[in-house]
Order: sequence, then C-alpha cells, then structure tokens
Amino acid sequence: MLKIGSSMPAFEGVDQHGNTFDSAQLKGQPAVVYFYPKDHTPGCTAEACGFRDAYEDFTALGAQVVGVSADSVKSHQRFAQRHDLPFILLADTDKSIHKKFRVGKQFFGLLNKRLTYVIDASGQIIQVYENLLGTPHIKEALRSLKKNKMAS
Repeated sequence: MLKIGSSMPAFEGVDQHGNTFDSAQLKGQPAVVYFYPKDHTPGCTAEACGFRDAYEDFTALGAQVVGVSADSVKSHQRFAQRHDLPFILLADTDKSIHKKFRVGKQFFGLLNKRLTYVIDASGQIIQVYENLLGTPHIKEALRSLKKNKMAS
C-alpha cells in the first residue's frame, strides 16, 4: 500500500454511469478513495451504505468520496441504484487503479483488500486505513479529514 505523505497517483476509470473519471477532477479538494472487494456482499454493502449515510459529513468537509472495486460498470450501476449511493464508484476491471495504489490481496489471494486512502487538497495521502470490517473506515476517514481541517 502507499504510505502517508505519498502523492496520490494519477488514475482514470469508468464510473457507474459509464463516464470516464479522471483523478484530476479531485485536484484542490480533499478526497476519500476507498477500495473494497465486491459489490452486493454484506461487508461491502455495509461499508458503501456507511459512506452514503455520512456523505453529507464528507461534503461538508469539502471531500469527494470515490469507491473502487474490480466489479463491472453494470454491477456498479445495480449496486449504486439499489443502495442510493450518491458518490462515484469506479469499475477497475483491469485492476490498474488497484496497482497504482498498491492494493494487495487478502484471504490467501482470493479477494482484493479493503483499504481507504484519505487525501488532502494538495493531493497528499494523509491517512491509510486497512480493516477487514468496512464500517470503521467511514469513522476513520471522517476523523482524519476533521483533524486535517483543524490543522490547516
């Protein structure tokens, strides 16, 4: 995984609406880029719904939320619609974004790791959080953004 203090790598992906998303769109604002193993699974659904439920807290801090998994655009469409997800989900089917962020595998190489990066407005990684459970990621990301805002 990338370390705190590293610059966010440039990346591109296709979102749940079929639009190309370029990481340059995050320039000048804080962001949370979270990687999760699979749409429609209990842990990933709880995590996505947690980000959804706290979405106004993230936007109040000026932060953009971006979820990334290796699922298809079509899977992301269904997942976002079913759970009313207001943020971007990127389909990283070739795992190029995973590679740039150095997101490895877990469970004997069967699943991609659950990993959250918090990035400040200058594009620097200020928090890296890894936990098998999805719901603590939301609390940790918000805490990190608030702490960073208070420090600036």
